[in-house]
Amino acid sequence: MRVFLTGATGFIGSRIVPELLAAGHQVIGMTRSDAGERALRAAGAEVHRGTLEDLDSIRAGAARADAVIHTAFDHDFANFVANCEKDKRVIDALGSVLKGSPRPLIITSGTGMGAVNHSGMATEDVFNANNPNPRAASEIAGNVLLEAGVNVAVVRLPQVHDPVKQGLISPYVDLSRAKGKVAYLGEGKNRWPAAHVLDVAKLYRLALEKGEAGERYNAVAEEGIAVRDIANVVGAGLQLPVVSLSQEEAAEHFGWLGMFVGMDLPASSAWTRERLGWHPTGPGLIDDLKRMNYSAAA
Repeated sequence: MRVFLTGATGFIGSRIVPELLAAGHQVIGMTRSDAGERALRAAGAEVHRGTLEDLDSIRAGAARADAVIHTAFDHDFANFVANCEKDKRVIDALGSVLKGSPRPLIITSGTGMGAVNHSGMATEDVFNANNPNPRAASEIAGNVLLEAGVNVAVVRLPQVHDPVKQGLISPYVDLSRAKGKVAYLGEGKNRWPAAHVLDVAKLYRLALEKGEAGERYNAVAEEGIAVRDIANVVGAGLQLPVVSLSQEEAAEHFGWLGMFVGMDLPASSAWTRERLGWHPTGPGLIDDLKRMNYSAAA
């Protein structure tokens, strides 16, 4: 298939490109920059210049393809609500091109969307549209397209990692360095799920090749790692003290990260593994954090 891939030069998208090409697909990668164009051409992909703000460029890219994988997202979390609404507009634009055809559209969400409550295991058969996390806008947009006959499926992401980047943990490391201590909330027993970036890239390919409309796939290799355990490894890497904070102290310490750092977000991928034959093999989150070069991140 000719696959239009948004976010093609990003952390996950740049791994999806070779995964698709190795499986015999063609890739039309979207980029906004000259450097991104050079990287895509070097990888063997076609180039489509566009941005998330230019919906005409989004529609034009989708029109060139047999399938679309949408991984691009504006990760300025200080403007998280606005960026989730922007993602909704992008999904709407992609769906407007694919409507009336069987061409698949794979969109991206977070594993927390599959949790019924704040402490239950997130699963693929659940979508809580009332989830207070603004990222619910992406799946709401996908549901509207599904009802309109678009072939939409969802890949839900945990903390995606390698030894250089680890999802929300990367800004957590930067914050800890700036504050001179590594903190967690309360007892730090709340959990975050995780998966290695190469395993996640493989899951997107399997979702493209084997997925069906309306299905949701959890890209989860580890169901939940305690935030306190993450903090201890980061503290050792940064050579900083690790401390517990109260709710009041956390609000001042974490800033925008405060909306995430206390969340308990365990997630299962049992159904995804069985449905798509996905078997993650990459290193665990703690192993990648131990291998991280903390001086290079400074």
